[in-house]
Amino acid sequence: MEEQIKEVLYNPTVGRLVAIFLGVFIIWILITLTQRKLLGKIKDTDNRYRTRKMLTFAGYFMTIVLITVVFFDKLGGFTVALGVAGAGIAFALQEVIASFAGWMAIMFGGFYKTGDRVQLGGIKGDVIDIGVIRTTLMETGQWVDGDLYNGRIVRIANSFVFKEPVFNYSADFPFLWDEIKIPIQYGSDYQAVREILLQTANDLVGDYVKIAQETWQQMVNKYMIEDASTEPMVTLTANDNWVEFTLRYTVDLKKRRTSKNDLYLQILKEVDKRGGTIKFASATFLMVDGSELNVTLKKDK
Repeated sequence: MEEQIKEVLYNPTVGRLVAIFLGVFIIWILITLTQRKLLGKIKDTDNRYRTRKMLTFAGYFMTIVLITVVFFDKLGGFTVALGVAGAGIAFALQEVIASFAGWMAIMFGGFYKTGDRVQLGGIKGDVIDIGVIRTTLMETGQWVDGDLYNGRIVRIANSFVFKEPVFNYSADFPFLWDEIKIPIQYGSDYQAVREILLQTANDLVGDYVKIAQETWQQMVNKYMIEDASTEPMVTLTANDNWVEFTLRYTVDLKKRRTSKNDLYLQILKEVDKRGGTIKFASATFLMVDGSELNVTLKKDK
């Protein structure tokens, strides 16, 4: 019995396994302690998330390196076999490798970060997690109107960043330009309509103007892009049926629908106060009577 125990204890393979176990234990203890000390000092949520992900990845990487070093002398005879197998594995897992490369591009290329509202592969939503292989979105839209969550979580391969456009609604400019179109009957008080629209926009979304303008100025300094006004603007066009007023304004990307609701409600209230001088237009159809037809019937003789 003692001989068997000694044989097991002095077995090189057992020693290697013990070394791997202790090494992995020490690695993850250090990773955990580093995360606790370092993450508590990082105030920015995005930087804290990135740091946690990178430390976790470093833990896996060091574990693989440890196993490789411990069994290095055993791998010499398999070099050629591993090379051939590696080529086959690389071909079979090309999508996984592309997704890993996509993850590196996302983390260091600034495509998007957690919390951003994006559209990837035709799916629109908020980024809630960026994994090594897949990005997880809380989806918006589809059977739900507007920009509200529909309750569906979607996971998209990171390789999409190399294959399709990445639409980011909140990267450098977390605002959107939105519009409201109001059809007004001919003969209404057009100047009053313009005043109502501008005043309502300034009252309800005017707080975004200064912040949006400062953020846009940073965009102008960073990219080759024209300067643009973030002030509310009203334009009109006339067609065969009515005069159409368009109110253009900037709004927080996640408050677009609620802001539009508040604007419509306030505009309706202000129009009602004008005593009928402003009338909304609607599609009308004019029914025209047909011309009279005189028919004469002749009897056969």
